[in-house]
Amino acid sequence: MTPKTKDHEYEFGGPIGTAFMLIILPLLVLGITWLSMASDWKIAIPMDPLPSISDLWDIDTLKLVSIWILFQAFFYLSPLGRTVQGFPLKDGSRLSYNMNGLSAFVISSIGLGVCYHKDLLPITYVYDRFIQLAFASWLFSLILSTYLFTIALVQGTGYAEPGNSGNLVYDFFMGRQLNPRIGNLDLKVFFEMRPGLIGWVMINFCMAAKQYEKHGDVTTSMLLVCFFHFWYIFDALWNEEAILSTMDVNFEGFGFMLAFGDIVWVPFLYSLQARYLVDHPVDLPLWATIGILILQTIGYVIFRGSNSTKNEFRRDPNSPASKSLKTLTTDNGKKLIISGWWGMCRHPNYLGDLLMALSWCLPCGFGSILPYFYIIYFTILLIHREKRDAENCKQKHGKGWDKYCDIVKYRILPGVY
Repeated sequence: MTPKTKDHEYEFGGPIGTAFMLIILPLLVLGITWLSMASDWKIAIPMDPLPSISDLWDIDTLKLVSIWILFQAFFYLSPLGRTVQGFPLKDGSRLSYNMNGLSAFVISSIGLGVCYHKDLLPITYVYDRFIQLAFASWLFSLILSTYLFTIALVQGTGYAEPGNSGNLVYDFFMGRQLNPRIGNLDLKVFFEMRPGLIGWVMINFCMAAKQYEKHGDVTTSMLLVCFFHFWYIFDALWNEEAILSTMDVNFEGFGFMLAFGDIVWVPFLYSLQARYLVDHPVDLPLWATIGILILQTIGYVIFRGSNSTKNEFRRDPNSPASKSLKTLTTDNGKKLIISGWWGMCRHPNYLGDLLMALSWCLPCGFGSILPYFYIIYFTILLIHREKRDAENCKQKHGKGWDKYCDIVKYRILPGVY
């Protein structure tokens, strides 16, 4: 077994903080879901009793979650798409990844549409059994995390530094292995990009069907939310190869934190807006629709433009587009972009993401704060992630990072932060 890292620097409050999150994160997902159902989306103490385990447990929902994930795994391993090489590991080797997520997304969307049109599946079941599906997904993430932790101990290879502290609780949460695999199935990249992200959009479509069933109409607000989320995932899977340059893939271990986030947090909390609009349809005036569309477009242009620049530079720093950028060479020979989007602030992609997040919440109006959970949580997440990234870059680039920060002064929001 690989010895633990000396003088390990804990994150998220260390063993105590991660133990707390192992409990509080599932309760938060289930609690928000239950609160929205029991109090009609109000922040109030519901009169209904808390659901029992028997209320949450449903073997059929666990079967549905498992079948969905196996279905997406089948697509990942299929010959559709192309195979690309990841970034070099510490030993210089590269792993291969199947890039066919867009095909899986399109086929899944068409398949759901056919099932609804032909009445082959009661897709409004997702709304009716939402909290049971969330509970089943949590169970699946817990089983997966246990498998990942166990196999890392047995194999004793491929350790990720964040999850190699020697503390069992902390390492279970952070993940001990960087690139766990079952054959050609890269578990981290698969779960980061497939079942949860695609499932999120499928849940939205099910909510639109439920709104139509319940009210006889699909509102403009629901169409905006479904379109924004569909486009976001379509774009992510169109540029699927970009995931290979991210902090999650190259630095984080694959443990409960990412497994729960991918399988539970993303699909069941990011779909809050669509589920809210089933219970509280919002008819947007034309001016509001246009304003929200403009906000979404601005956010997307910043998000996609900055990410494309970064990915192109990392892949091929000698390409014509990369050579046109101004850069700062640090003491370790690495180059940091200091022009264009990346001269505006250190994380323009985060800024674009946050503008889009706000545009996803605004169609819900202002009748409840719960649909705005996403923008509140996402702001906190990205500020925390930026600080983690800054600490890693400081260690990596040394004084060169200080020079970079003197040139690119703002972290996320130019002129403010």
